[in-house]
Amino acid sequence: MSPTGTEPVVDVHIEPGERRRRLERDVRQGMLGGVRSLPPVWFYDHRGSLLFDQITRLEAYYPTRTERSILAAAAPAIVEASEADTLVELGSGTSDKTLLLLDAMTAAGRLRRFVPFDVSEEVLRAASAEIAARYGIGVHAVVGDFHRHLGQIPTEGRRLVAFLGGTVGNLRPVERRRFWADLDVTMGHRDHLLLGVDLVKDPARLVAAYDDSEGVTAEFNRNVLKVINLELGADFEPAAFDHVALWNADERWIEMRLRSTTDQKVRIEALDVWVSFAAGDEILTEISAKFTVDGIREELWVGGFVLDECFTDPSDDFALVLAHPYC
Repeated sequence: MSPTGTEPVVDVHIEPGERRRRLERDVRQGMLGGVRSLPPVWFYDHRGSLLFDQITRLEAYYPTRTERSILAAAAPAIVEASEADTLVELGSGTSDKTLLLLDAMTAAGRLRRFVPFDVSEEVLRAASAEIAARYGIGVHAVVGDFHRHLGQIPTEGRRLVAFLGGTVGNLRPVERRRFWADLDVTMGHRDHLLLGVDLVKDPARLVAAYDDSEGVTAEFNRNVLKVINLELGADFEPAAFDHVALWNADERWIEMRLRSTTDQKVRIEALDVWVSFAAGDEILTEISAKFTVDGIREELWVGGFVLDECFTDPSDDFALVLAHPYC
């Protein structure tokens, strides 16, 4: 762990060329399998990140500002309940909302270190340097994939592990079960988990949040095709796919899809394959599961955690859940 006031330590567990291999694997499996799909991680090149930032500022897209409002009100109580001196953030990105937690830990006289965890080394290094300079604390960043590298996160201190933004909703139930199990074995009995979850509500509001009238989310969705074009030499025509957002009531999640508007064939040069689409054929690009408080309590319990407190906004749109491992 870096001493207070020194340059951040950055551990890198993503091998050179691994990102390209994962993209090739995901595109091959997603385009040539039975149900066409792409993992949402491939939305986020530079342009995709900028588009998502625009989405978070849209009136219809409530999750980001609602979670921030809950954090602003509840951060002191969260810090007091967890008694943490170390903040770990999974999928930290620019660590923007995390400043509210860091400020609360500083005000309580507890903050000793920050451990951001993310797949993007460039973003992580920049955010780590900014946090270290701003707070004068040790920062130990970990570049990794939370499906494989949770065990590489430093265990020193009394930790608050934050997984914010409702990102857990992008995982299918089987993936969440594995995630809880992997996370549980890395946490001690004094550690706490702070989880951001979007709550079930009127389907019309949910669909509106993922299909804005300005068309920003549509561009964000189509951007995954531009990423494949750029990185794998494909010739997708993004304008030939409609953005579709729908509520799957049985699974209780939003689905984002790209629907072909015409019969077409797409060449993916790096994979040496052709992919045929009939008009109406779809690619599933994201799910975003929504939860009830009772549902997430039960899911956490099965995964090895006890729910301690739940903080929500006045409209019960979003929740921050504080939990701890039960053994």
